[in-house]
Order: sequence, then C-alpha cells, then structure tokens
Amino acid sequence: MYADDFLAAKLQKRQQQQALRSLYVPNAPMVDFCSNDYLGIAHANLLAMAEHEGSGSTGSRLLAGNSALAEATEQIIASFHDSEASLLFNSGYDANVGLLSCVPQRGDVVLYDALAHASIRDGIQLSLAKAYSFPHNNMAQLVAKIQQVQRQPYQHLFIVTESVFSMDGDACPIEALVDICQTYGAHLIVDEAHAIGIIGKLGEGLVQAKGLHHQVFARIHTFGKACGCHGAAILGSQRLRQYLINFARSFIYSTALSPHAVSTIQASYRIFPQLHQQRTHLSQLIDHFQQANLPFQKLLSQTPIQIVVIPGNDAVKKVALRLQNAGLDVRPILSPTVPAGSERLRIVLHAFNTLTELTQLINLLQTEPV
Repeated sequence: MYADDFLAAKLQKRQQQQALRSLYVPNAPMVDFCSNDYLGIAHANLLAMAEHEGSGSTGSRLLAGNSALAEATEQIIASFHDSEASLLFNSGYDANVGLLSCVPQRGDVVLYDALAHASIRDGIQLSLAKAYSFPHNNMAQLVAKIQQVQRQPYQHLFIVTESVFSMDGDACPIEALVDICQTYGAHLIVDEAHAIGIIGKLGEGLVQAKGLHHQVFARIHTFGKACGCHGAAILGSQRLRQYLINFARSFIYSTALSPHAVSTIQASYRIFPQLHQQRTHLSQLIDHFQQANLPFQKLLSQTPIQIVVIPGNDAVKKVALRLQNAGLDVRPILSPTVPAGSERLRIVLHAFNTLTELTQLINLLQTEPV
C-alpha cells in the first residue's frame, strides 16, 4: 500500500469537527427533498428519447469535437435567452472558471458577492485581477467597495453575483446591481444556475425575466439543475464568444460534450419552457413551506431552495438522520461548506413533490427536538 499517511492529519481534523464528507446512497427509495431536479425533468426521465449522433465527441471543439449539432444548439439557447451568442461548456464549474480566469486581466478589479459559488471564486483566483468580496446582497457595501477601489488606478471593473444563491435560496437585487454597474461603469456577470427553468414565465431566468439582460455583460446558465441534463452555456456578445473560444482554457483544453449530451440539452429547451403547471405547483409548495411555523430559523426564500438553520454539525446531522429514517431524503449542509454556527438543512422542493409529502416533512420538523 502506498505510504500516503501525510493525508491523514487533515482528514482526522475534519472527522473531529463532525465535518468529514462521504458519498451516500440511500438503502431504500426515499422522497426526494435534496436534488436540484426542480421541475422533475430528470426524475421523470423526460429526455431519454433525445436523438443523438454518437456517444463521444472525439476531441475538443477546436479540433475534432465541433459539430453542426453543437452550433445549432448554441443558436437555440441564444435565441431563447434573447442573447447575441452563446457558447457551450461541459459544466457550470467549467463555464465559471473559464470565463472568470480569462476575461479579467492584470490591472482589472473583480468584486464578488461573499456567498458566490466555489466555481466563481476559483475562476477569479486563477485570473490576474485584484479581487474583493462584498457582504451578501449588501448594495451599500458594494458601492463603498467600488468607491474604495476607485482611489487606485485600474483598467476594468467586474461585479459578479448569482441570481439565486444555492445555500440560502434568496435572489440577488438585480435591478440595483444593474443601476450600480451603469453608474460606475462596471461589467456585470450573473450566474443563473438555480434560476433557469424556475424564474420567468418560461423559466428564462431572473435577469431576462426582469428585462435587464441587455445590460449584463455575461450570463452563465447551467443545465444540471432544473434542465435535468448536463453542461452549461455562457451568454453574451459574439465578441465575447470569440474571446472565450480563444482564451478560456476550460473550453480549449477539454474534450467537448458528447453528441448525446448536446442533444439532451436541445430536448430540455423544448420541454422546460412548457412546464407551466409544474412551476405553478412548485410555487404553491414554496408558499406552503414559507408559511409553516418551525422551531428553527427558516430563511426567507421564494425559490425551491428552502433553508432551515440548525447550528452545529452534530445537531443538524441528527435532525437530517431522523428525516431520512422517515423516508425523506433531506441532507445537512455542514461547516466549513457554510460558516460555523450556520449549519443547515437544505430542503429542495420539486414539482413532483406532493403537498402530503411536504406536510409530513413540516410536521416532523415541528415535533422533532434537536
């Protein structure tokens, strides 16, 4: 056996903190309150009949991996989102890392929401720009940060946020962000991962639903949540698309999505805009949960992501285990994924969840002590 005992100390520390992660497969079928399949597209296997030309793309898009299917799909995505262009990436992580590592340059400044996804942080870290976080959704502090960085010379200013935040379930104040960017000449980048399919009459996402998409430099739409498939696209100008093709390393040096994956994205774009009844039912479930009285702190959220804060890794794991033993698949979110003291249940509601199932979940939370 290889002598890799140098890894043991950090693993042991995680275990002592009750924060050691492991992969989990339920022993029996459970009611899904944890996946990001908000509309049930993956749950119902609605995309299984997507036509495809083969199982492998055989190379990067710049070599053997490009296809008429991929470019047609990008045109469909751009048209649906009223964007000049789009570019496919293998995942939301790849899209964020590719965009944020190559667009901001030395001499630029990036300001990002403190609760931004790890892929956003990793992409910014790979760039040569100076970067600073601002308190979550705090526009006064964002303006103060902008005014602070303006005291030193810089080339370009980028502001990065998410439309819906994955660990709190709340939305960004998109109107205020657009106003601030226009006032201070900043370029706004919005990750729409948890808004696509859910927000807007057709599930177009927050920015487009508010009619502000032409004031945003770049939007990132990922397909592994409500779209029920895999991959991502960056939306923006034709110039941005050309720039990413030339400079985004996660695009250039990665084997392209398979024809099957691209065809599945196309199928999703045919399906999710039509799921009006599912979005209506989901909205009713959200309202029902928000109105429930719980013995724990419940964050305000009008999205499928509902948060119940139960401080302490051990405490939140115990509550999650009781729910799981009752057949409800609810997962705890532990520190250091979230700050110590804000450990939580991340309860995800879906169009296929019933009111009876949700009532059972609420009753258990109301009656079960920590």
